[in-house]
Amino acid sequence: MSGFEVERRETVTREEAATRLRRIANLLSGSGEEAEFDRGGMKFKLAVPDQVEWKVELELDDEESELEIELKW
Repeated sequence: MSGFEVERRETVTREEAATRLRRIANLLSGSGEEAEFDRGGMKFKLAVPDQVEWKVELELDDEESELEIELKW
C-alpha cells in the first residue's frame, strides 16, 4: 500500500479536546480488530493490533506548549 496521510488542524475547547480523546480511547478499547474513524465525510477503518508503540512528547516554551501523543503499529 502506498503512503496516505490525513491531517486536520482546528481550534476547539478543552472540553471538546477531552471528548475527542475519549472517543479515540473507546475506539481502541472496543471489541474487534478494526477501529473506524469518520473525517470530513470520509470513513477510515484501521486494523489495530493488540499491542502498539506509545510515545508522549511534551514541549514547553514562553509562547506555546505542545502535547503530542503518537501511536504506531
